[in-house]
Amino acid sequence: MSSFAWTQIRTRALIERMSTSKKVITRVDWEKKLNDVKIRKEDMNKLVMNFLVTEGFVEAAEKFKMESGTEPDIDLATITDRMAVKKAVQCGNVDDALEKVNDLNPEILDTNPQLFFHLQQQRLIELIRNGKVEEALEFAQEELAPRGEENETFLEELERTVALLAFEDFSNCPVGELLDISQRLKTASEVNAAILTSQSHEKDPKLPSLLKMLIWAQNQLDEKSTYPGINNLVTAVLEDPAV
Repeated sequence: MSSFAWTQIRTRALIERMSTSKKVITRVDWEKKLNDVKIRKEDMNKLVMNFLVTEGFVEAAEKFKMESGTEPDIDLATITDRMAVKKAVQCGNVDDALEKVNDLNPEILDTNPQLFFHLQQQRLIELIRNGKVEEALEFAQEELAPRGEENETFLEELERTVALLAFEDFSNCPVGELLDISQRLKTASEVNAAILTSQSHEKDPKLPSLLKMLIWAQNQLDEKSTYPGINNLVTAVLEDPAV
């Protein structure tokens, strides 16, 4: 290979290496950029209050209101009622949950057939869990089957739930996850979101969404720059990149 050809190869390699090299941002420069971003304390307080209200930490919300002077956008008394509904579902007391939801606002279930079906489905699951086979079959036939005839998705979910009755050992059942605590939590979260929506409140807290945006932004930045990043969202400590 001629010296000219070798020089061309080395030149192309150098250009490629330069084009793919990342910009290095030192800790001093990065911290200066962060400090230049001004965030009002009032906005941070509203973000915290939004999380406490949405997640139902009523005592913490009341204390935070007193300490920071931040007013919640809903009556804190309604949080207690909402959490009572959520807890009832989490404990498998679906009848109690239905009664509490109707006491809060009957329109929640009237205008949300999917939520009502999922609560009834959870009630069927609890009957099966407690070994009330005949009662479960009767309930499925009278309360859920008519809704399944009107909605194919409901019918599929009903068939999956009734399939539990075909197994004595739920550990070997292909739909055994319906009996897991995660199923109760899923239904409870759906009820919680519906109540929040009925109160003209966001169904999801803003803080987790902002953290997801932070992760996304860092992933985008990682492709172009080397900089001190936040690897642990719990501590939020800037960490120098690995060399």
